[in-house]
Amino acid sequence: MKVLLLIAAAMLCLAIGQPAVAAGNDLPDIGSAADSMISTDEEYQIGRMVVRGLESAGRVLTDPLVENYIEDVGHKMVAYAHDGDHRFNFFVVKDNSINAFALPGGFIGVNAGLILQTENESELAGVMAHEVAHVTQRHVVRRAQADQKSSMLSTAALIAGLLIAATTGASADMTTAIVMASQGYSAQQQINHTRANEYEADRVGIGFLAAAGFDPTSMADFFGTMSRMSGKSGSAMPEYLRTHPMESSRIAEASDRAAQYPTVNRADSDGYFLMRERLRVLGADSPDEILRYYEQYTRDRPGPHPLHIRYGYALAMLGRNQLPDALGTFRVLLSERPDLIAFHLGYAEALEASGQIADALAAYQNAEALFPRNVPVSVAYSRALIAAGDPGQAHRILLDLLNNIPPTSEQARLIATAASAEGDMANAHYYMSEYHVINGELTMAADQLNLALDVPGLEPVQRARFQARLDEISEYLPDYMKRQTAAAPQQR
Repeated sequence: MKVLLLIAAAMLCLAIGQPAVAAGNDLPDIGSAADSMISTDEEYQIGRMVVRGLESAGRVLTDPLVENYIEDVGHKMVAYAHDGDHRFNFFVVKDNSINAFALPGGFIGVNAGLILQTENESELAGVMAHEVAHVTQRHVVRRAQADQKSSMLSTAALIAGLLIAATTGASADMTTAIVMASQGYSAQQQINHTRANEYEADRVGIGFLAAAGFDPTSMADFFGTMSRMSGKSGSAMPEYLRTHPMESSRIAEASDRAAQYPTVNRADSDGYFLMRERLRVLGADSPDEILRYYEQYTRDRPGPHPLHIRYGYALAMLGRNQLPDALGTFRVLLSERPDLIAFHLGYAEALEASGQIADALAAYQNAEALFPRNVPVSVAYSRALIAAGDPGQAHRILLDLLNNIPPTSEQARLIATAASAEGDMANAHYYMSEYHVINGELTMAADQLNLALDVPGLEPVQRARFQARLDEISEYLPDYMKRQTAAAPQQR
């Protein structure tokens, strides 16, 4: 309940505050669409509001390796969606229940528990393809607007309250309370997609799935697994079935449609197995519990054990501070598969935890050379450099990454930390302004830019860059804030 209240409070603050903005340097074209429905830019703002609420409550996983993997799988389907209106973002929710959901604006969340429940990568891709189809067909917004013609703010409040309940497993009473707080709209059933929407998302999603090279039968396979789980005596219904009602006719239709595509014999990627074990470790109740899991696993099954099990075991040993064993396992894994980034980072992290800082930095540097501009590698190396007292090098690595790849909010925060530790306060404030822009916090972004402009000794080019960004952001601020930012340069 505390988590729900935190999310609801964050949502209400966002809904009545400044408009949200897109990630990166592009500000939204607010109100440009002439549709009878809300525009895709407004959809993005609504979706971003919900994600920020989940982030504020600590429900979104911020592990770069897992983030990179789930984005990669999701964008394999997006490449065939032929939908340039949405900016898709995929994220993992720190929840071991089985669920996935689509938000307006292209935000798609997958619970860690669902990933762990899948039997293969195509099943995971099937769920994600279904959610991508919900976005491209604008099902969530159409449902909300069909129930209540409203302003963008009212629609945001309605969708936010309902999706908060759907993504956190709230009780019906709590769901109703959240929705009443969001201007008294109807209860939890409104978020459940209509049968027509579900069937359409299946049909469209299977097309995405097949085009991306995954097994098109996997969607029906996973639906069948969920349906069987709901029928087990004494077992609770998976949350996924509460938001995605499943009938035998729907599973049969998905199977029939998949049969129209060529048969696919696709091997699961190493990343799928490795990230599933990583999630198992990250989501464990305690380091002792997950270590016992792998100890029991290896005792019950004769070796040799597959790479992903040994990787999970090494992570568990690292988490339990069994550093020599963890370091030895990572060293062997890396010698066997030097092409896998997860093994490079695990080895370097184990060295760092063991106090072998010079060797750890060398391992990170080697990974950076092998996988240039890889986000998990650059982030891990930069964090190690900052901890080792070399923020300048971290700043340079992160700046190169920022100039070539749109940053996440955590990357923006990290480069601000590096610049601050280096003593470059002007850029530290500038990077923090971008952090706030990514998160839709325009007032705080403007405040950071004003602080950057107040730093003594700015170069003319640097001052012009900061001022231009401030002017751009100010266009989206309330009138009183525009007057303040316009007056600020005269006061310097």
